[in-house]
Amino acid sequence: MSTASQDLRHHSSLDRWLIAADNALRTLSGAGRAAEPAPPSMQSGSATALSDEERRLSGSLMRVNHVGEVCAQALYNAQALTARDAGLRGQFDAAGREETNHLAWTESRLHDLGDRPSLLNPLWYAGAFGIGWLAGKAGPRWSLGFVVETERQVEAHLASHMTRLPVADLTSRAIVARMKDDEARHADEAESAGGHALPKPVQLLMRFAAKVMTTTAQRI
Repeated sequence: MSTASQDLRHHSSLDRWLIAADNALRTLSGAGRAAEPAPPSMQSGSATALSDEERRLSGSLMRVNHVGEVCAQALYNAQALTARDAGLRGQFDAAGREETNHLAWTESRLHDLGDRPSLLNPLWYAGAFGIGWLAGKAGPRWSLGFVVETERQVEAHLASHMTRLPVADLTSRAIVARMKDDEARHADEAESAGGHALPKPVQLLMRFAAKVMTTTAQRI
């Protein structure tokens, strides 16, 4: 969960809130650092090899992906705070650390493409934190079910980006492919841990909210 890669399992409630605040500041300031190297081909594709139109397309798509990672930090942060079970907090923490890698990789790629993160990232973070808090308060099975549904939707979203990214943009494609694999694993792990399937209306509401976010983030 934490951009600072801290494990919340053995901290007091106050400590966890302070770490959560630190996570928010690091996420929104771009201070997060990847704990793992980016996918190998991140060094093989060059933004200068792309046309202006291809760079703009890659930039808009990677901005959306970066917003998704900002939201992932907020969601896992909030769910870890509400989890009463230390093992569950540890699971959210571990998944969040992998999401921090994604956050750093997408931000770096945006910079390479000469583009920028969404100007609305504080709003996205606050909204996602609130949703994650509510999911966590609903109890572990529903909280895990929320993770399953979120990650399945993100996985499908990333798969769609693989069909839209320029073929020549090997770097962005490598990042998105790795992210897609990680999100699928997070969903599988949450499901194995006992996540309940969410009611259909909730799933549809989540899809609608994601559509609004991705459409807006492509431009702003």
